[in-house]
Amino acid sequence: MHPKALLDAATELVRRVLQLEHPADAVVSRFFREQRALGPRERATLAETAYAVLRRKPLFEHLARAGTGSRERRLAILGFHAPRDFLKQALTEPEKAWLDACDAVPPAELAPEYRHNLPAWLVAPLRAQVGDEFDALAAALLAPAPLDLRVNTLKEKRPAAQAELAQAAIKSVETPYSPWGLRIDGKPALQKLELFTRGAVEVQDEGSQLLALLLDARRGEMVADFCAGAGGKTLAIGATMRSTGRLYAFDVSAHRLDALKPRLARSGLSNVHPVAIAHERDERIKRLAGKLDRVLVDAPCSGLGTLRRNPDLKWRQSPKDVAELVVKQQAILQSAARLLKPGGRLVYATCSVLPDENEQVAEAFGAAHADFEPCTVAELLSGLKVPQAASLCAGDGRFLRLWPHRHGTDGFFAAVWQRKA
Repeated sequence: MHPKALLDAATELVRRVLQLEHPADAVVSRFFREQRALGPRERATLAETAYAVLRRKPLFEHLARAGTGSRERRLAILGFHAPRDFLKQALTEPEKAWLDACDAVPPAELAPEYRHNLPAWLVAPLRAQVGDEFDALAAALLAPAPLDLRVNTLKEKRPAAQAELAQAAIKSVETPYSPWGLRIDGKPALQKLELFTRGAVEVQDEGSQLLALLLDARRGEMVADFCAGAGGKTLAIGATMRSTGRLYAFDVSAHRLDALKPRLARSGLSNVHPVAIAHERDERIKRLAGKLDRVLVDAPCSGLGTLRRNPDLKWRQSPKDVAELVVKQQAILQSAARLLKPGGRLVYATCSVLPDENEQVAEAFGAAHADFEPCTVAELLSGLKVPQAASLCAGDGRFLRLWPHRHGTDGFFAAVWQRKA
């Protein structure tokens, strides 16, 4: 595609994602369905351009004030994911001069809000938690996430999977904490690999893998993934159970559970039972009260720990949204807790970096449920032979607390309890 046509397409895609009415990945997917003539490289350029604009929206809007043309075109130029020489073939002489001036601005001279590119309401709670590491955290949240794979240990061992990737000219390294993980640079076409199609690997962030590991589900147990979604953690849990026992995948969205079906078919698991529920108090939930050995509550949350992958979330969320989510999280956790038998393990997790959705929800639950004893996550992870377990935790080892700038994962939180006998 000619640079001018590609820039025009990027401008239109930027216009659509900046409406912030729907998740950016859904907007990008719909745009590509409408533009079926686009090739893989063109799609990659357009998608990365849109995400670059979402990541650095305050900075780009600041720089765009001095440019010409539509706002969306100026933003698309600033975020355009291609060599400058290619891009400049699509630009007027004034646009070239403006872009050169923008590129020449030293980052150190930018105001803080144009360096960290975060909404003002999010800055204070992050600074309060990480202190002098705030700049490092902000920079990590602006970088694209690596591609992590989970090796399905029912079908393959990690060294063999890594060797098979190497045969396909895909370099990988073992993830530092998860015993199942491989990390890949770039975005190879995994769906075309036999390793993927036979279910030997699944795409899953290392932090998400650690949540499944922390549940520590065993052979023959009754287990529930209470907010299963598309089932990434469900599949990891099922593998730890060696496809024995019974694993319920609950979710209020039948559509999300439908996305689990092809993954489940590849996985080779026969112990997973997807169940669409109306709400956390559904009768099908009540019938299991006091019967389960382990329950994972990967609660609906702001998703602000996933900004490397979903940068639109920082512009689509607000303090009001977070407050509403906290009410929902507390209700779901309380309902899920009823499923545990004495001695059973409950894991509450989010992919948020906000204490409101994490420590505060966990502390409120603990205060209201004397029949649940808090577990020290650092000790659990050490028992599971996770390297540097204490470095993954906060609150004197009580909570799992993963940060992109410290651990190379998405931002995750987890608290664990055991129901008293």
